[in-house]
Amino acid sequence: MNLLAFSTGAAGPAFFSLGIRDSLAIIVIVDLVCCLLPAFFAVFGPKLGMRAMVQARFSWGYFGAIIPAVLNVFSLEGFLILNCIIGGQTIASLSSHLDDTLGIVILGIISLVVTFCGYRVIHWFESVAWIPNVIAFITMLAVGYPQLRENLSIPVPPATPTNVISFASFLTSNIIGWCPMIPDYGVYHSPNASSIRIFIYTYLGFFVSNVTGQALGAAFAAAAPSVPAWNAGFDDSSSAGGLLHSVLLPTGTFGKILTALVALSIASACAPTMYTFSNSFMAIATWFAAVPRWVYILISEGILIPVAIIGAKKFYATFVDILNIIGYWSSVFSAIILTEHVLFRRASFSEDQYPITTWASYTLLPSGIPAVVAFVCACGALVPFMSQAWVCGGSYRLCVGEEFGEVTAQEDG
Repeated sequence: MNLLAFSTGAAGPAFFSLGIRDSLAIIVIVDLVCCLLPAFFAVFGPKLGMRAMVQARFSWGYFGAIIPAVLNVFSLEGFLILNCIIGGQTIASLSSHLDDTLGIVILGIISLVVTFCGYRVIHWFESVAWIPNVIAFITMLAVGYPQLRENLSIPVPPATPTNVISFASFLTSNIIGWCPMIPDYGVYHSPNASSIRIFIYTYLGFFVSNVTGQALGAAFAAAAPSVPAWNAGFDDSSSAGGLLHSVLLPTGTFGKILTALVALSIASACAPTMYTFSNSFMAIATWFAAVPRWVYILISEGILIPVAIIGAKKFYATFVDILNIIGYWSSVFSAIILTEHVLFRRASFSEDQYPITTWASYTLLPSGIPAVVAFVCACGALVPFMSQAWVCGGSYRLCVGEEFGEVTAQEDG
């Protein structure tokens, strides 16, 4: 549970112009369904003992798996950028003497140090970093409940199909984006662990943390325009960290300490992402695996700080674009892995179905041609339904009505 979930939920009212009731309904429905996917993928790590991009070779083939490995590297860097922007904004909200840039640099350095300490330290950090977030969210509810209750009676424009679908897709991308990385965090667990228990624990972890954080983000973002102090902190719907700090302001020094701890805890989302970034880089080709992991961590840090500083200037536009791109390819990747596992490997993790000793042999692994062809076709099918700054598909425009009059006129003629 961290501020990224809060920011994701806040996008409903802030970016997609949805009311609180519509936002909450979409959040609950999407999370109920989509959290099933990363929970299922979490089982792969303990059962096979391989990183996600190495596992992918059993579906994509040795050379075909280079495609998701490269895309995963870019996606993970995107997650890093988003987390550092959110944390940097939160730190900047503490004082007029601080700014986003300093906050981003501080979080980048903390994340780098934690990642260098290795998996055990990352795991320990993850086990405690959620505590200040829970305390902060409970405090926010206690302080802001009167304003949240008043906001429920404020009329809002009806939700349009475009905004509902776009927000649902945005939430879906945030969750499905975990599928190509979550097996990495289970490779040290016992392969004899119950698959059902792994699935249930992971599902509940994703669902509870996402629904809680996203619902709070949506509620406070929807109420912010009616509360001048919150709106000022939200900075024209561009700073989720500023919104959190402005809500906690009445608690004085305690609120400032909570805000600082929440901001610093974002390193708990950055460190494992950096860790997986290096693993994915090493899975691209054998010569990449020969390079020490710390080199890739430094590369990630070098890209992270300058790009996050630039992206912070248009936070929600950057946020939505990055998550949507991650969602496009991750959804296709997940479908291919699931189809391979269920239909062709009989939903079994046995040695017969997954001869793990062949993981580095391109002659013994599948050719990967069907997976690559399926990926290309699926991505091509997605383009007509996209609505991005760099492409707006014809089917999307038709669905939202931009071409409805033209189509009707042509049919009448």
